[in-house]
Amino acid sequence: MSPTNQYESELAPLPSSTGVEVAGENVPKFDWPLANEAEAFLRRRMESFLEQNGFAQRLAKRMRDETATDFFEWIDHLTLSPADESTLRETGFAVDAGAETPHEEVVYEHPRATLPRVLVDGRQKANPAGIALLPELLADFIARHNISDEPQGEPFSRYRRITLAEENGTKLEAVERRAYRGFVIAPLRAGELEAIIKAGELWSTRRRLFEDDAEGFALANQVLERVLGLVGSDMACQLFFAEEREYWESRNGAGRVQRLRQDQLGLGWGNHDHHTFRCSRQHFVDVISFLQKLGFQKRERYYAGAEAGWGAQICEQPVAGIVVFADVDLMPEETNIDFSSIRLSPAPRLGTVGLWVGLHGESLLEAGMHHLEARFDFALFRDQLKHRGINTMKPFSDFNFLRQAFTEGERWPVRVERAERLLAAGLITAAQFEQFTSEGAIGSHLENLQRHGGFKGFNQKSVSAVIAATDPRKQRFEREPVAA
Repeated sequence: MSPTNQYESELAPLPSSTGVEVAGENVPKFDWPLANEAEAFLRRRMESFLEQNGFAQRLAKRMRDETATDFFEWIDHLTLSPADESTLRETGFAVDAGAETPHEEVVYEHPRATLPRVLVDGRQKANPAGIALLPELLADFIARHNISDEPQGEPFSRYRRITLAEENGTKLEAVERRAYRGFVIAPLRAGELEAIIKAGELWSTRRRLFEDDAEGFALANQVLERVLGLVGSDMACQLFFAEEREYWESRNGAGRVQRLRQDQLGLGWGNHDHHTFRCSRQHFVDVISFLQKLGFQKRERYYAGAEAGWGAQICEQPVAGIVVFADVDLMPEETNIDFSSIRLSPAPRLGTVGLWVGLHGESLLEAGMHHLEARFDFALFRDQLKHRGINTMKPFSDFNFLRQAFTEGERWPVRVERAERLLAAGLITAAQFEQFTSEGAIGSHLENLQRHGGFKGFNQKSVSAVIAATDPRKQRFEREPVAA
């Protein structure tokens, strides 16, 4: 039985991200479906669970009221009885044979949707049996909710869990994962804790500011090789992006406000959807190579050069659960090459992405991420942040299955030496030089995203619109009037 596309008329305008023949390469297809029946089934099980578990019901209300997030988006997995297996298969779930389980439970995942996984436990007779939430750090969650028990699993180990509430035959748990997709607790190996702490320190102390970006990429790869030797690619990835979020947050006021709101419930950034890196043409392939060393696999590659002057490579790290949207300036004649592996030559002009990098630096180095996108109740998040003095730009995707909008951008100062290089190369005008050095330029955003139907993809046309809307040349700083 194939899932019904209740939003089929809305999905039609989306440009296809289907693979195309590029320089003799057969790129895989990434046309993400709507898994409406699959999500609806899991939500029915979740609602039934909430009716029977008071702790979970109260927590879900607090998540909505205090963080504008949906309880569903924090679910790591549900535990169901074998009676639900046929429905799982009919709605598109498949067995995840590689996931370890402690009692021979069967793990189901939806391979083409962003939905929680399901443990089918033969010992369970009723549904729903259990839900496990996934905050970023279990210790923070325990502390915020006055939980007296200690979690199973050592600190910093691959999988930890704690029971939060057992009511009416239901069990609510919270779990913590460190680069691990299974469900089996295991002790740390000799020297593993020291290696994890050292790897995290290497990422947090990595130099970012260089006169020559090539030197910065060389050093980043040296650090990467050291970290890979300590903890391997999956853990290296998880530790790297925890640090990247922290660095971005230090430069984004909306991010700090929302992180504090989520930390009041001990959640952290466990609701992240993807991380966006803006890259220069010169170093785009270096960024993709760096990500691949961290275990990322290439997904969609967008070719919007002729239409909007940009391209993007989406990458996913399946074990750490991280998605990166890496974008770059493209010229119209470059839409038929794999720019993720072929180094681009210097361009005679700068598009929005290239100018941002020219003014602020590479996302992998000085600038940090352009934005973090996390999952929220779209309208509620907008309204709650407005009461905190944070406004949201016009949505650039507004479908039932995908809604996206930036918070108003954080304006960063522009280093004079960066602006001078752009001026000397004829890439900005004298007037723009004065504007950027005196007013600064928009640097980063927090992105408000809501997905439905498990939709896993992006809207290329909408991304084009928001890239154009955030071009620094179109932004003017409105100064407050000075009192006489």
